[in-house]
Amino acid sequence: MRLFVTVLLIVVMASLVYKSKTPENHQINKIKSDHKTSSYSSHDRATQAPFPKGEPDPTVAISLGKLKSPNAILIRLKDHAILMQKNSEEKIYPASLTKIMTAIVAIENLPDLNEEITLTNSVFRGLYEADASMAGFEPGERVKAIDLLYGAILPSGAEASIGLADRIAGSEENFVKMMNQKTAELGMKHTHFANATGLQNENHFTTVKDLAILLTYALQNDTFREIFTSSHHLTAPTNKHTRGITLYSTLFKELNNPNLMDGEILGGKTGYTDEAGLCLASLAKVGKQEYVLITAGANGNHHTEQYNITDALAVYNSIQE
Repeated sequence: MRLFVTVLLIVVMASLVYKSKTPENHQINKIKSDHKTSSYSSHDRATQAPFPKGEPDPTVAISLGKLKSPNAILIRLKDHAILMQKNSEEKIYPASLTKIMTAIVAIENLPDLNEEITLTNSVFRGLYEADASMAGFEPGERVKAIDLLYGAILPSGAEASIGLADRIAGSEENFVKMMNQKTAELGMKHTHFANATGLQNENHFTTVKDLAILLTYALQNDTFREIFTSSHHLTAPTNKHTRGITLYSTLFKELNNPNLMDGEILGGKTGYTDEAGLCLASLAKVGKQEYVLITAGANGNHHTEQYNITDALAVYNSIQE
């Protein structure tokens, strides 16, 4: 009997020690916490992170194989939990999603958003030849900094981006150094920028996971959020446009209806080059929560169906809280 009791006590104690070393709940899968996560094939189901006790556990009821975008990541904005990812650490070209970084670096380094910035002839050099997206400003135009920010994000204006870069850093080259410094500060370990516009360059690359880190950070800035969620913006009168220019979001121009089954798409930034494919960084509210979705690499162009947008609608509509 004594031997039996002794053995029983040993078993109980061993069990208690084991439990004390085993966490009761897994930690939330934060965006920046694990860059060792393997990429997912197009046949994988959406992967979901565990949630803290008491939090609703939303289901993302969509097969990753149905997405047209080969790279995607869905984040719950409140706690940066990853709800779904597909090849999220695979190298991609960001195209005009680059301007998210351009805008937030500019906002953080402009002392006065109402300051007038003159767009010199050098700002436009090579942009038309590269078929870059333009906001509609002209050489010699004096434009408020805030209007250049709207010009960079809504119609994806390359001249607005270069104008901001020149004003802040003296040149695009110096401004890009500031962009790459910001990537290091944010922990975007697989990103390197070579320009402020997103024009194709082999040394200009990122991942959708890194872009999710960037966008969740930028959305904490009230000025950035206001611009990012605007469908259009009328600039102040200038010496070239006495009535101002109405700038339209490239996302909302293609999005006939921002409404979702249980919410709406609040804003976003599109991107496209031949090498990058159709890309989209977007913000949506579903139920009571806000979500960020980054997709990249979808086939098509400006003249085809916008699969980056149809993917966003499909993903957001699949969230079941």
